[in-house]
Order: sequence, then C-alpha cells, then structure tokens
Amino acid sequence: PVSLPSAVGQCGNQVGCRFWDLALREHAAVNKKGIYDEALSSFFRNVDTRSGGDGPDIYKGKIRSLKARALLIDMEEGVVNEILQGPLRDVFDSTQLITDVSGSGNNWAVGHKLYGSQYGENIVEKLRKTAEHCDCLQSFFIIHSMGGGTGSGLGTFVLNLLEDEFPEVYRFVTAVYPSGEDDVITSPYNSVLAMKELNEHADCVLPIENESLFDIVNKIHQMVNSGKLGSTVKQNSLVTSSAGSAKTVQEKPFDAMNNIVANLLLNLTSSARFEGSLNMDLNEISMNLVPFPRLHYLVSSLTPLYTLADVNVPSRRLDQMFSDAFSRDHQLIRADPKHSLYLACALLVRGNVQVSDLRRNIERLKPSLHFVSWNQEGWKTGLCSIPPVGHSHSLLALANNTCVKPTFVELRDRFMKLYKKKAHLHHYLHVDGMEQSCFSEAIASLSDLIEEYNELDATKGGPRTDPSRLKIAV
Repeated sequence: PVSLPSAVGQCGNQVGCRFWDLALREHAAVNKKGIYDEALSSFFRNVDTRSGGDGPDIYKGKIRSLKARALLIDMEEGVVNEILQGPLRDVFDSTQLITDVSGSGNNWAVGHKLYGSQYGENIVEKLRKTAEHCDCLQSFFIIHSMGGGTGSGLGTFVLNLLEDEFPEVYRFVTAVYPSGEDDVITSPYNSVLAMKELNEHADCVLPIENESLFDIVNKIHQMVNSGKLGSTVKQNSLVTSSAGSAKTVQEKPFDAMNNIVANLLLNLTSSARFEGSLNMDLNEISMNLVPFPRLHYLVSSLTPLYTLADVNVPSRRLDQMFSDAFSRDHQLIRADPKHSLYLACALLVRGNVQVSDLRRNIERLKPSLHFVSWNQEGWKTGLCSIPPVGHSHSLLALANNTCVKPTFVELRDRFMKLYKKKAHLHHYLHVDGMEQSCFSEAIASLSDLIEEYNELDATKGGPRTDPSRLKIAV
C-alpha cells in the first residue's frame, strides 16, 4: 500500500523537505545493506538511472537511485530550488515539480482560481504519472498552510482534483493554521476560503497551529539553555536540531517548527513503512475516527517532544509517555480535549511496546476522558516495531474531539473583523471567477461546522441526539 504526498506552497514544501530527509534517515538506520525493500517501496521508487533519463524501476536488489513518490508544487521557485540544490536533489526529478515565478501574493483566489485553471491539467498529468508507479495506491496526503495564497488556494484546488480523478483514494490533509499575530494581513480570508474546501473535499485533516509549534520550540530552547540537559533533552534531539540528517546549513527559525510537523508525519506513516504487530494504515484512521463526514478534524499530540527515553524504559516511563500524549503541551494545536467530548481516539505507538501496555494505559486514562455515549470503546491502536532514530519509543495520539471548535470560532471572528469593513476584498474580486458569494459561502460553511460541534457538545453527559450520519446505499 502506498501514500502519495503532495506539498503545496512554501510551508508545505519546507515541511515536506524535512519529512523526506528524516524518512531516509529512518530507513538508513534499519536498512544497513542498501537493499530496496518493502519498507522503502512504500514511499520511494528505485530507479535505474544508468540508461539515462527516468530509467526503469527495479523491484529487487540493490538501491540504485531512490525517487520520492511525491509532487512538489509552488508558485514561487525559492523553496523548491533550495531543495534541488540541497542534499535531497537526487530524490526528485523534473517530472515531480511544478513551479512558477510570481507567487500568489498571499491571495487564495490567485492560488485557487488563477493558478488552478492554469496548472490544473499539468498537475493531473503528473499525479497520474506518479500514481501509475504504485501497485496499490491507498491515500494521498497534502501538506500546506492555510494563511498564504499558494498553500491555501492551490493546495485546496489539488484536493478537488484528487477527488475528481481518484474518487476511491482517501485524501489526508496536514494544514498549518496561522496565528492571531500573523504577518499576512489577509490570512483570515485565505484560511476561511480554504476551510470550505477542506470541509467538503478532505477525508481527514490534521490542523496544526503555528502558535503551538512556536510554544513547543520555545520550551525546548529554554530547557536546552537552562543547562538542565542530561536527563531531559539531548542537545541534538530529533526536534531541537537537524544533527544527523543531511542538512548542515544554518538553521532558520522555522526549521525546528517544520521538524515537529515532519516528525508527526513520520509517525503517521510509520505503519505504512515498517513492520509491526498491529499495523494501522492511513485509511483505517479515517474509517475509525470519522463517524460524521464533516467532523474530520483531528487533534494530534506527539511524544517524546521534550524528553528522550532511556533504552530500557521501565513501565513507569512508558506510562508517562501515554500521560504526556494527553497533556496540552504535547499538542500541535492549542485546545482542551480533556474537558471536551471525544468522538474517537487513535494511538500510534512505535518501538518495543506490548499490546498489554497499550490496553493497560487506555484503561488507566479512560476515566478522565469524556467519550460520546455511543462510542465509549472508540479507541484505535497501532503498533509499529521500528522506533524513531535515537528513541526507544514514540507515540502519536489523534483525537477526534469537539475541542477544535474554539480554533474555528477564533478564525471566524478574525475573518468577520476584516469582512465587515470589506477590507482588501478588491484584491480577491478582480481575479477571474472569484465572486463575493465565495466569501459568504465560505463563512456559512464554517458556521455550519461550528454548529455541528455545538450540537455534539450539548449532548455531553446527557441523552444523545445524533448529527446526520453517513448514508449507506444498499
């Protein structure tokens, strides 16, 4: 089974670049002989480049030239060019890149309407080509930000294309949401216009907030600089630096934040890439965690973030890892799931952990978490035996929980502040195909989503009334 990632826009490609870098590092740590194996084939092709050009794929034997199964799209060349000049340049070839020079000017309409119609056919053709190399295409995942123009506009356009071209294949989105102090003045417009598309065309969305990433990075730097290292953070831990990976250039402020999102994606895809006693593929997450089609936004938390576990972890430390996954400072979005309502929860564990450890911790944590009345056993678990490099264990928790609602309410408020004054609207309305109705439909879509969460919250602790469920045609 294979997932095809598409990175769209500056943020998406920077995160994507860290993901590919760290994924290769993980495979190198376990694949000492350089053999092209099952694990590698899930995200990389092995191409014989000796014959020049793209060359045939080789399925068995030595690694010749690994090519990522991915599409990189950006309407400014900067980041993609950086990738092509860096250590990952051999992992991509020209058939996987789509760039322009002028950018989207932080305007959703330019990304979605203008570049969408201009590049749509080219994107479909490249997606088809990449998909043809996959024996069993299981899911697409798109990485983009919500606040800019290309990520939000063209990123959600690609999402629509995928639904049209590959309706059977699950669509996962990792979307980075801007903070309230975002320097892009139009980011509330871009985010709300993109939200409508995510509501309608994504199967599963992992919202990530810049502010949360910023808080995590700050906390790590405080720990590193306070001199209390040793037992807490190694100077070159997975998150604090890119030591041990191919990158040696000076780190940029966003590198550590991108690293965290890349680690989330590594854990999310680990079951697709490695063996495990309880493997969970991406589709199962969507099937088990999304009971209502529109309520497909999952809160992710990641551990270890601040600590590196010892090689032989006593069970107490293991239990601590599960507790951490349910504490707010390990979440990639500022929210409060413990005091909100869970629809379902998935735990993806990596390393030498037993099913009994998983069960024990679920039983221990269960009493403190509020689950909807009709899904009290709404836990999905995955065990992958290969831990991240430098760790003995890791855990990614994904919660479908009504606590995402405040993030959306805050986004609506920021949108309305601009929209009431009709501020900056003319930048959008002069783009072909962009009408004012796009704005009113987008804010209505967001308000409907918030209302669905309100209805669920109202059932907490009381008798239930279900939102409309998926209809099954017989």
